[in-house]
Amino acid sequence: MRYRMFTELILTGTMLLTGACQKEKGYTGFMKPSDGEETVISVRTDKAAYKPGETIRFTASATPGADVYVRYMHLGKVVSEQPLNSSEWSWTAPSGNYKGYMAEVYKTTSAGEKILGTVGIDVSSDWARFPRYGFLSSFDVMSETAVNNIIGNLNRYHINGVQFQDWHWKHHWPLGGTRDNPLETYKDIASRNTSLTTLKNYISAIHSHGMKAIFYNLCFGALDDAAQDGVKESWYIFNDNGRNNKDMHALSAPFKSSIFLVNPDNPQWQEYIGEKTDDVYSVLDFDGYQIDQLGYRGTRYDYDGNTVDLPAGYASFINAMKSRQPAKDLIMNAVSGYGAERILGTGKMAFAYDEMWGDEADFTDLKTHIEDNNRFSGNGISTVFAAYMNYGKAGSLGSFNAPGVIITDAVMFALGGSHLELGEHMLCNEYFPNSSLGMTTELQNAMVAYYDFMTAYENLLRDGGEFNDVEVTSADGKLGIKPWAPERGKAITLCRKVGDRQVVHILNFTQANSLSWRDMDGTMPEPAQISEASVDINVTGNISSVWMASPDIDGGACKKLDFKQNSGKVRITMPSLKYWNMIVLEYE
Repeated sequence: MRYRMFTELILTGTMLLTGACQKEKGYTGFMKPSDGEETVISVRTDKAAYKPGETIRFTASATPGADVYVRYMHLGKVVSEQPLNSSEWSWTAPSGNYKGYMAEVYKTTSAGEKILGTVGIDVSSDWARFPRYGFLSSFDVMSETAVNNIIGNLNRYHINGVQFQDWHWKHHWPLGGTRDNPLETYKDIASRNTSLTTLKNYISAIHSHGMKAIFYNLCFGALDDAAQDGVKESWYIFNDNGRNNKDMHALSAPFKSSIFLVNPDNPQWQEYIGEKTDDVYSVLDFDGYQIDQLGYRGTRYDYDGNTVDLPAGYASFINAMKSRQPAKDLIMNAVSGYGAERILGTGKMAFAYDEMWGDEADFTDLKTHIEDNNRFSGNGISTVFAAYMNYGKAGSLGSFNAPGVIITDAVMFALGGSHLELGEHMLCNEYFPNSSLGMTTELQNAMVAYYDFMTAYENLLRDGGEFNDVEVTSADGKLGIKPWAPERGKAITLCRKVGDRQVVHILNFTQANSLSWRDMDGTMPEPAQISEASVDINVTGNISSVWMASPDIDGGACKKLDFKQNSGKVRITMPSLKYWNMIVLEYE
């Protein structure tokens, strides 16, 4: 998180304080997921992810009637199925690791099958392979029921890792108190109450749902009382080579202190903050450390007047933290990509984490960041975007613009990324407690479907493969189609070859008013649904089957498509296109 609007957000009104009070009483910012237009049963699992062979427990919102079944699908193929006669049942996760499945509840009728409900399933022993990152931002005294409701809601979105934002006492002394005498309550940087019991209850609830709990802290932050806590003057970064002015991020009341920056490359600082981090792990059962920075600072100097190489310092800091706690995950924010090559080059990141800003506001920038991260990491890492939607609306109460959020998630997920956006509320700002924008029912329902989709089809979306160029044309004139990059008025194709499968994503920009993922002021229009559009897809061999899935249709259930192959082309007809369709062609 960057503290860009920290003070302004607190001082502009009471809305944030009101939102914080709501969350302290168990307010989640979400309503209970309700049935979508095309599903009549909502289904949930007891965990966000499972290990191979683990028992998966399902709960449906209603008891099934006659002729209702559930089948478990993996990439268009039935793994197993069973009749349903109860609203609760279980299934044993297959032995294969790092695989996504879709459970489809359906009813047989004289007219055929009707999809009643779906839910995605992730069978992965390491959450970092397919991260679905969420957050928490308020830790005042809360009932266990309120805590469990919030984490239970995140579980429905298959959030498998949760970042604890601004939970700490001081940046240079994150644990409130000491490991032998931790404080039960203390004030965070913004003078908000934090409860040790609430932190522990959150971590326990997170672990019970198969999620990971990750604490947040800067790699180089110290408050104005740091000297009395043992932080040395010689560790700081300065704006000049005469050590007259410390580099700092200025904050005013109600914040406890401005944040002064130390050199992350300084071994004495690394030892100091390493010990304080060890104290955190000794009291709180966190699974890792979300390391933050503040982006490009310009030329800065150490105590001796030498120019500071911050990206090199980040790598050194990462290596020092990993050597102290090798079993703990590390994630570091590459703000606008700053330092990403050195950060990922350590080989010690659980995944890439990119906080995106206005200088990379186009949809094309998302693809560039993913490709850069693949290159920096040797193609072995996932990317999570911290990207704040409807940012221009965040200063007043209102609602997110659903079409803007949905098309951005569609692009991110199709590219193979994921989006840090869900917590007690949806994120609209880098100050995570800002809950000024709420989610409409439409957006809540869409997010359930989109996160089910990302989970179920993770092996096609972000499990290797390569972007490639495949010619796709309209066969009936219903769509103007062009390959990546996005263009207003067009349906955009994004293609990836994954083993023997050719994946073709079709993203609907036909009525887009912007090519920015940010939808700054919440004006992106809802696209009209296009029905029965036929397309021709160039192929390089014989195709054995074609299927498609869309988070906009039947909760992402797989649809087999009839096709005709002739003269190096396959023609198919999509039942409809709203925001995003994924077409899969399987070669013989």
